[in-house]
Amino acid sequence: MHSGQLRAARALLGLSQAEVAAMAGLSVPTVKRSEGHGAVSASADAVAAIRAALESAGVVFLPENGNGPGVALRKGERPGNHPESVPTRTACRTSQG
Repeated sequence: MHSGQLRAARALLGLSQAEVAAMAGLSVPTVKRSEGHGAVSASADAVAAIRAALESAGVVFLPENGNGPGVALRKGERPGNHPESVPTRTACRTSQG
């Protein structure tokens, strides 16, 4: 799991860090640490909770496939906060580094 995937997933859903923290049962600073640049500095349990919350909201985490890891919305899903701002099926590759 890359920190960029967590940031991209949250952005696709139009959620704030506070909203993700509430969904995952974590503090906002923990979400911020998980989204930091480079390696994720939050605990494995915290990252798993964030990932589960984002997946339950409609995100699919894409594995490394030569183009880098990424995220997408499940087909037919629309983000809850800003449905007009994200198409039904959107993929986002995170930058390496």
